[in-house]
Amino acid sequence: MGNNDNKRDNATDENKTRLNKFISHNSRFSRREADELIKAGKVSIDGKVIGDLSTKVGYKTIVKVNGRTVKVDFTRASTVIIYNKLKGEIVSKKDPQGRTIIYDTISKKFSHFIPIGRLDYASEGLLLLTDDPKIATSLMTSNLERVYKIKIEGEVSKSMISAMDNGITLDDATAGAWTNTKTVNMEFAPFLGYQIQSSGKYSKLKVAISEGKNRELRRFFAHFGARVTDLKRVSFGGINLNNLPSGKVRYLERDEYENLRHFMKEEDKLNKKKENHYNDDFFDDDI
Repeated sequence: MGNNDNKRDNATDENKTRLNKFISHNSRFSRREADELIKAGKVSIDGKVIGDLSTKVGYKTIVKVNGRTVKVDFTRASTVIIYNKLKGEIVSKKDPQGRTIIYDTISKKFSHFIPIGRLDYASEGLLLLTDDPKIATSLMTSNLERVYKIKIEGEVSKSMISAMDNGITLDDATAGAWTNTKTVNMEFAPFLGYQIQSSGKYSKLKVAISEGKNRELRRFFAHFGARVTDLKRVSFGGINLNNLPSGKVRYLERDEYENLRHFMKEEDKLNKKKENHYNDDFFDDDI
């Protein structure tokens, strides 16, 4: 704890947090409510009333709202952001072909953030990024619901509906994949849900799946001869894109952080059970 405290004490301005975000992460107030409290002169820092909404604070700063100290929840030190990815961007730190990457668009202060999963070059929508590798790994490998709005060429066929309902295993799932893909066969679990919004020369669907395999939806529909022309992710694990403009970023809201923290606690419990199970097996074999 001592070492962590020193790091927080010596935080640079870049490592500090906007006052409204600090309040919303560590109290019952939303960021908008925090802004109103600041404007009303009800927020103080180290005993001085603050009215500047752009003020940034470190974790050791004493912040009070209505005279009460805001206690820092250090379990929230990690940050997760939502980025509304644009079509034509690569989810990568760099691209050998010189194409635009997501880090060309988002603020440089997020340059060290890890993308949670991928959206391909032609896809758009909700992309989560975090500065915590543990969160990134847990969310990427989870079976949390991913929701997409897609547009395909052709009608929605009975065989597609059957596969969405029951799942399908393909020995050759290269249709819809990149030319140099190393993944040939693929198993598609039953969709968690789907809505056929229109069916004709071009069809529109809203689908929910529990995995995020390489070009999964493009491969799935390509198997039935239907090319995906538009693909937009609108939700991941209950975190929604809502009205976030394309190419813009937002932080998680308080309730979204609460849900994430609950998810991570459950993951920790599950991992500990697995460790205990492996340890028990080890000693049983030795006996």
